Amino acid sequence: MSSVPAGPVPGLDVPAFHESVTRWFDDAARDLPWRRPERTPWEVMVSEFMLQQTPVVRVLPVWRAWMQRWPRPEDLAAATAGEAVRAWGRLGYPRRALRLHATAAEITGRHGGAVPARHDELLDLPGVGAYTAAAIAVFAFGDRRTVVDTNIRRVHARVVTGRALPSRSLTAAETRLAEELMPADDALSVRWNQAVMELGALICTARAPRCERCPVRNACAWVAAGRPAPEEAPPGQTWHGTDRQVRGAIMAVLRAGAAPVPSRHLTGPVDVTVGAPDLTTVLDPGALRALDALHGLDAPEEQRRRALEGLLSDGLAVEGPAGVSLPG
Repeated sequence: MSSVPAGPVPGLDVPAFHESVTRWFDDAARDLPWRRPERTPWEVMVSEFMLQQTPVVRVLPVWRAWMQRWPRPEDLAAATAGEAVRAWGRLGYPRRALRLHATAAEITGRHGGAVPARHDELLDLPGVGAYTAAAIAVFAFGDRRTVVDTNIRRVHARVVTGRALPSRSLTAAETRLAEELMPADDALSVRWNQAVMELGALICTARAPRCERCPVRNACAWVAAGRPAPEEAPPGQTWHGTDRQVRGAIMAVLRAGAAPVPSRHLTGPVDVTVGAPDLTTVLDPGALRALDALHGLDAPEEQRRRALEGLLSDGLAVEGPAGVSLPG
């Protein structure tokens, strides 16, 4: 791939960049069900909700189970919010399940059960922000829009600007660069978005890029500069001991059980709750195992209370006279 002095991105042969990446994608693309020609806009929408901050390998089995159970928005809308949260399983960030359930109800009530194709109508749906609306418009309806996720930003940063990693938050400069690199042809623009995203996910990864297999390594400014280290180290994914871990453990108890769980068993002292005589009459075996795992974290009572209060405040759990459960 040759460099050229003029064009939307000085020094980069953009048409050749498009051709190399999309040709690589033709051979290397993963066979994902939400990319297949027969996929529906609803299938694309569910995938976009699930893929937020979650890798494909974890999403695939949950997505397939959801599509079998709720193949249309009206199917999910007819279920309870609690059923959606329970089916979300261990994907993390379960508020996405609540928002997807609310979106399904909105689509059913206001759009006749059809995912709206207009970008402004997508933005009006619960839980659909700028990125998700653009991704659905592009991948479900073939719109020519920029879709800028972390993978795409990383490819752009390395190939064009020579930086090891993009900035921590999306900048106006990155958005402009994505727009400048966008092909003019509608069909090619959709393919381009998919291809660059896949390149970042499979080859141009954050921690161990496979530069020897990259279709644009000869045009990559980062490689040409000797692959300099990041200007700032990426933040670590702290989990153990955090409120997020405790929230997840409480959610596991609620998902596993059919009956409400008295809050004292979630937040009280371990020696009082675990093995208490009344537990086996209140909780089924799955919930008991999840409760043991919760208390096995040795999280302070204050942290467990704070986590439970957060779940109640977010609508991920409700508390009634019999105890705490998933929303109805």
